[in-house]
Amino acid sequence: MWLEACAVSTQRLAFRDRILPMAALLGGNVALALGPWLVRLSDTGPVAAGFWRVALALPFLALLALANSQRLAGVSRRTTLAVLLGGALFGFDIASWHIGIGQTRLANSVLFGNSGSLILMVWGFVALRTLPGGREWPAILAALGGSAILLGRSLEIDQSNFVGDLFCLLAGVLYAGYLLILQDARQGLGSWSLLALSGLSSAAVLLVTALALGERIVPGDWTPLILLALGSQIVGQGLLVYALRHFPALVIGIALLTQPAVAALVGWWAFGETLVPLDYLGIAMVGSALVLARVVAPPPRPRARP
Repeated sequence: MWLEACAVSTQRLAFRDRILPMAALLGGNVALALGPWLVRLSDTGPVAAGFWRVALALPFLALLALANSQRLAGVSRRTTLAVLLGGALFGFDIASWHIGIGQTRLANSVLFGNSGSLILMVWGFVALRTLPGGREWPAILAALGGSAILLGRSLEIDQSNFVGDLFCLLAGVLYAGYLLILQDARQGLGSWSLLALSGLSSAAVLLVTALALGERIVPGDWTPLILLALGSQIVGQGLLVYALRHFPALVIGIALLTQPAVAALVGWWAFGETLVPLDYLGIAMVGSALVLARVVAPPPRPRARP
């Protein structure tokens, strides 16, 4: 009887320590990969969809912060300014990415939108005034080669696809800037409180930008936007916040590759976006570069896109 109880206890520990974190890691990436599909389904403008994605999630993020004893007030003025500035940058990042999602293939949008890992790695070399080492060159060359293939294919299909790729690449640059600005703030604030506080600034930037672009703000169908807020800002981020502390950078980088795979399948199923062998080669090259960048990049390690 005692041996049976020990066996059951061991199985439960194995599930909690191994299977559950892996399921959370993969589930979080899948939830994030479905975000571009929901942006396209929304009947608002793309930037307005970004506003609702952030705004609808804010109360839940605040509750999660309080439930985890994370501060929402009483932070220093310097930290407050950094969080607000970072949130504004994240708002422009979401705006650029959502515009790009509507103009390029879903797989491209996910890959280029997640390019923050590579950009942070390159920025580290610039800041340190040093050249890449032996482990970094393969990532840089694979990223350049794969991006050239995907950008060339987009230009071949339609010029608007090429422009969409550029918007998603700009989003990757802005996201890297967001992570750099909040580098110090993340040390004094928890993940949930940081997302909640920066989200206030992000929502304001997104609303003003959507109004300036003349987009439709109030949706006729709230379903895609509610699912977008839950999937991208809460479920996806929540699963990754839980899973990231259980795995090394290499495993996290490899799991990130589920995002373009899921996006490619959704693009084919929902929008008839077909990929040729050259597309797969470009995706594989950029994907491998993202994995390598997560392994060799100095801290702070960038999280998957929210």
